[in-house]
Amino acid sequence: MNNYKNAITLMEEMFSRDYQFAMATMVNDIPSLRFIDTYFDNGVFYAVTYANTHKVKEIAVNPNVALCSRKGYSFNGKAYNIGHPLLPKNSDIRSKLIKAFNPWYFKHNNENDNICILKMEPKSGFVHKDGIGYNINFVDKTVNTAPFDFNIVLTDE
Repeated sequence: MNNYKNAITLMEEMFSRDYQFAMATMVNDIPSLRFIDTYFDNGVFYAVTYANTHKVKEIAVNPNVALCSRKGYSFNGKAYNIGHPLLPKNSDIRSKLIKAFNPWYFKHNNENDNICILKMEPKSGFVHKDGIGYNINFVDKTVNTAPFDFNIVLTDE
């Protein structure tokens, strides 16, 4: 198995569940940052949100986004509103999101309202595990690895 496949397998192990990232968007040179719950599937991150939020409006103007976690995982790429979860084309990912975001999915998402699924396609990113850092190029499907020691002291705030 090559390094890229290893990195994707690692990401599936780490992020194919409810995983919170800070997501940055930018419009008119003004950055905006918020925490979102994501789910990683088939090389792509997904999130569910209301279609009238600032992040959805900002992504419509400028699809470039960045994700960053408290553990130093980071990604940048493009995000798209792929429509309402009840659209037939979204049925497979909706099922996975409901399972991953259980038990809060239906407490925070009214599917009778104007909600949508955001699809975030990473172009590059960084993850680490067991002393190895993975710089991933999703476009070229390449990975550079190097020893990496995550020695940042995390605080509660």
